[in-house]
Amino acid sequence: MELFIVLHNISSTQRIIDFAKLIFNLNINHFIVTKVGGVAAQAGVPEVSKLAYKNNKSFIILPDLKDAIEIFKPEVVYLFTQSAEKTFTKDLLKDKSRVMLVFPGNESGFNKLELNLGEPVKIEGLSNEISPVALVGIVAYCLINEGKILNKQ
Repeated sequence: MELFIVLHNISSTQRIIDFAKLIFNLNINHFIVTKVGGVAAQAGVPEVSKLAYKNNKSFIILPDLKDAIEIFKPEVVYLFTQSAEKTFTKDLLKDKSRVMLVFPGNESGFNKLELNLGEPVKIEGLSNEISPVALVGIVAYCLINEGKILNKQ
């Protein structure tokens, strides 16, 4: 399975760096940020670019989530929000070859237009939104422990 991890609407330098460190250490090859602004664009993007190069990973910066979907053409796009009806499980990835997982970069989450770009999903057992770094860690842990291999080279 080819997995594309997207961090959308990010403005925190530390959050983008922590997110990148975690997914690169999980051997996820494709990291995409969309709608990056503020200090994250000025200081976070250059730092993550260095990390990506050192770890031989792909790091792409795009203006909007629609651009990421158009360019990478995933079979399925899952947007993580605790307001979703559907629960994310490993079965959702069954028989998929190109999957895009999108995490909100800020507390406000996704707007209605963005939610229409994919399928909103939530993590069972969480009552509120949490940091995207913690969220991607939970998702990766669940997938790894269920025998799903994340972009092993």
